[in-house]
Amino acid sequence: MRFGLNFETSPTQVRTVLGTGCALEHFEITKIENISHLSELRVLNLARNLLTIVENLNGLDSLTELNLRHNQVSAIKDVDTLPRLQRLFLSFNNISSFEDILCLADSSSLSDITLDGNPIAQETWYKHTVLHHMMQLRQLDMKRITEEERRMASVAARKEEERKRESHKQTLLKEKKRLTISNIARQWEIQQNRIALVASLNQDKDNEPCQINGSAAYVFPEESRSLDTILNSAVQGLSVLDSHLVEVEGDTLCLYGAGALECLDRNWSVQTAGIIVTVSFMFIEFDEIVQVLTKLKIKFPNSVHLKFKETNLVTLQQFNALAQMHHIEQLTVDPQGNPVVNFTLWKYYVLFRLNHFNLQKINGVKVTENDIVMAERLFGVLAYVASSELPHYRMLSLFGESRRKQFHCLLEGKGKKPGIGSEESCDNRRNGGESTTRATLNYMTKDFHMEKLEEIKERKTFCQTYVENLVKEAADINMKNESLQKLWPQMFIELVRDAVIEIRNKNSYMKLCLQRITDQKQ
Repeated sequence: MRFGLNFETSPTQVRTVLGTGCALEHFEITKIENISHLSELRVLNLARNLLTIVENLNGLDSLTELNLRHNQVSAIKDVDTLPRLQRLFLSFNNISSFEDILCLADSSSLSDITLDGNPIAQETWYKHTVLHHMMQLRQLDMKRITEEERRMASVAARKEEERKRESHKQTLLKEKKRLTISNIARQWEIQQNRIALVASLNQDKDNEPCQINGSAAYVFPEESRSLDTILNSAVQGLSVLDSHLVEVEGDTLCLYGAGALECLDRNWSVQTAGIIVTVSFMFIEFDEIVQVLTKLKIKFPNSVHLKFKETNLVTLQQFNALAQMHHIEQLTVDPQGNPVVNFTLWKYYVLFRLNHFNLQKINGVKVTENDIVMAERLFGVLAYVASSELPHYRMLSLFGESRRKQFHCLLEGKGKKPGIGSEESCDNRRNGGESTTRATLNYMTKDFHMEKLEEIKERKTFCQTYVENLVKEAADINMKNESLQKLWPQMFIELVRDAVIEIRNKNSYMKLCLQRITDQKQ
């Protein structure tokens, strides 16, 4: 039968029965209660019972010894309220952490304690932690504590605190990283939704007829304004965390968010830059990545593995931009946020276009010689056609001086069949260079394309103005010529008439001529 320790008789009767000591072993006691009135009790032995929590000890102001051996105690409370407690025996219980007995550290009178036989006593930090938090102890587990042990405990506890602080710091950094990446992902999602919304509105606008029943179609500005307002408010409602993240994990440089690309302008140490083998891009538009590829190969010369996740790789043509890297051995394109991987032949196109890199793996799968042959068969004609159709001056503008000789050789062999591409490919792979025909397959970003269009527009405007001026000038000349043709017969008659009248008197004409000659000499 199990029961709790409960003294409800009067204090006078308890003193008469118990005196200053009480031994209640093997009573299967499960709970301590109603003993606060035993203020003169000095020794309390509750060993070999079924106690799980030690509590309700308030009022035992004279208690100096408490024996709780061989119970099932897992937590202790109120011990720090016992002003005269000196000896506490807790051997062979279920105490597993120092937090379960933390109140003992607040007891200023406690000098002897036993915790052997508890799970906590098996921990390596057990003795050092107890001594560090309970500096007043003289004995631990019935063994006297030396000053050297106290000193070692203090040093070990200090190291443990430093380890915990560092662990806590790392936990905070990981949480901040998680929140930052989550924030970047939300911003990326809102940006993609905005782009999709604008594209959808433009498509609807193109599909709508210009007039409905003879009247111009009207678009309510409030609707488009409200949509834009919703998106802007969503962006403003995001956490104030950083919108980008740069992290070096081992030999991998992780870039999250477009702002992370600015890190390439930093002054990286030679040692740090040298260990970077993999560069991972996440939540960054591929067109923005293209603009920093040159910096990337300069800053991190040993980088041979590129990873793309949520970068809007949509077309095969975008892979052309990677040709400007100096060396790539592995390429990883995550399906998430990169629709291009849905194309069946995208890997073969990558192998064909980046043939000069000798790619070893694509998305973790090793590249075989059969893959390279298949890529050449599928896209070899494409490069030949592209180089054949492109004007010579455009071809020359694509290559540097060292490449123009190759181009001239290509022109000389232009009459050969497209099958020569494979031989040229092998030669270029051996030489580590990009083939001339493949170089014609390049990629222009949207911004660069818009700049080109603007430049073409400006040239077109200039040419149009120049031609208009030439036409106007030619028209003026033609009009003057037509006017001269109309006036010339009458002018000719008047000239002949004046000449005949002038030479009719021969003597007068001769004098006039002599006078003109004399005037010219003077």
